[in-house]
Amino acid sequence: MGYAPSALALVPFVSVENMMRIVHAVGIERFLAALAGYIEEDFRRWELFDKTPRVATHSREGVIELMPTSDGESYGFKYVNGHPKNTKEGRQTVTAFGVMAEVDTGYPVLITEMTILTALRTAAMSALAAKFLAPEGARSMAIIGNGAQSEFQAVAFRSLVGIDRLSLYDIDRTASERCAKNLAGRGFDIAVCASPEAAVEGADIVTTVTADKQYATILTDNMVGPGIHINAAGGDCPGKTELHRDILLRSSIFVEYPPQTRVEGEIQQLEKDHEVTELWQVITGKAAGRAGRDQITLFDSVGFAVEDFSALRYMRDLIRTTPYFDELDLLADPDDPRDLFGMLMRAAALPA
Repeated sequence: MGYAPSALALVPFVSVENMMRIVHAVGIERFLAALAGYIEEDFRRWELFDKTPRVATHSREGVIELMPTSDGESYGFKYVNGHPKNTKEGRQTVTAFGVMAEVDTGYPVLITEMTILTALRTAAMSALAAKFLAPEGARSMAIIGNGAQSEFQAVAFRSLVGIDRLSLYDIDRTASERCAKNLAGRGFDIAVCASPEAAVEGADIVTTVTADKQYATILTDNMVGPGIHINAAGGDCPGKTELHRDILLRSSIFVEYPPQTRVEGEIQQLEKDHEVTELWQVITGKAAGRAGRDQITLFDSVGFAVEDFSALRYMRDLIRTTPYFDELDLLADPDDPRDLFGMLMRAAALPA
């Protein structure tokens, strides 16, 4: 008789294929809205979480990171990379997977792909921040940088904020045209622009989400008028920025976790004591968000482990209602927990 692990030894695993099935079964806008809801719930209990800047290994070509956190009951981490050169080799710039485990036993309860889930999580986080920071009645958004994240951002902002007019710009016009094609039929009025200046003109919200790992000036100071909300989602590691420093000095800046953002975000250009507001404080009402019509608000988004925890928590709950997962024989399950060696030796008699 072969080895038969108990149910306790089987860990749910969501593959890329099954993640896509789940998103389509739920519907992408409903999925993004629900995911944003989980993130908001966790930001409202922010103080419960263990928090640390992500553990990063940097190279000339990119970065590999681990992003752990716990709320005392569950533990989650994400493995993620960022390698802008990969697209030239036909590979993804960002890939990821994640694990959620029980704190009281240490046993994993979920393993999932997070390449697609991170794209969804990043967009949901951006739109959630805009719900609290964007000008009232915002309908138009410029997206500067039309790589893999751009469509997710657009759909999330439509779902949570009500954006229905898009201006797209990328140095590679074919990227903008692909984005426009992918978003066709989703209720947007879309313009593909010849310059970032043309894209930004008249926009209520500007999202910058470029991939190059360098100090860049995607937005110059003269491009940013009063009352705009900037969703700076592309500057997410040391040595990588998108906004001119003068924009930061004119803006009310909101961040996820300052010790991480000061190293990786747009504010790495500023003095370490420059005032910023943590977004969880705005969500819980402990700090003001948008306070005036002409105020420039800036969400300096780098992505934080609590958001990935929320995504893992959402998936853990969601797979209880769907058949779209596999079970992995991941955990040793001897009859006697102290007899791991005996289980190994008995395996010699199992058929090949």
